[in-house]
Amino acid sequence: LITPMLIVMIAIGATDILFALDSIPAIYGLTKEPYIVFTANAFALLGLIQLYFLLGGLLDRLVYLSLGLAVILGFIGVKLMIHALHTNELPFINGGQEVHLVPEIPIWLSLSVIIGILVVTTVASLMSSKNK
Repeated sequence: LITPMLIVMIAIGATDILFALDSIPAIYGLTKEPYIVFTANAFALLGLIQLYFLLGGLLDRLVYLSLGLAVILGFIGVKLMIHALHTNELPFINGGQEVHLVPEIPIWLSLSVIIGILVVTTVASLMSSKNK
């Protein structure tokens, strides 16, 4: 009883799981509370399909969205590396001692940077599509 609809549903479910796995390191960059991580990912999965169709309709107007998302992912990666250095337990990095070369990025600054990047890319995209 394998129908094309079953294959489509499996593909959509696999895509949802991949997006959830991708967002887990990002949320761990903001908090260490497992309950918050779980609920944030659960609500993200619930809203992902609606957001997909919304962004699909706007994607031709948001030309710089992929660039903004790349910058956000890079920022989160740097934030996670800095946090890992602050909680270092690896013996081959600084003898297992914490590294405090760069101050830890607070949550309010992380959220401000992410929102700022999204606003800048959205405004730049809308201005670019308006000029065309």
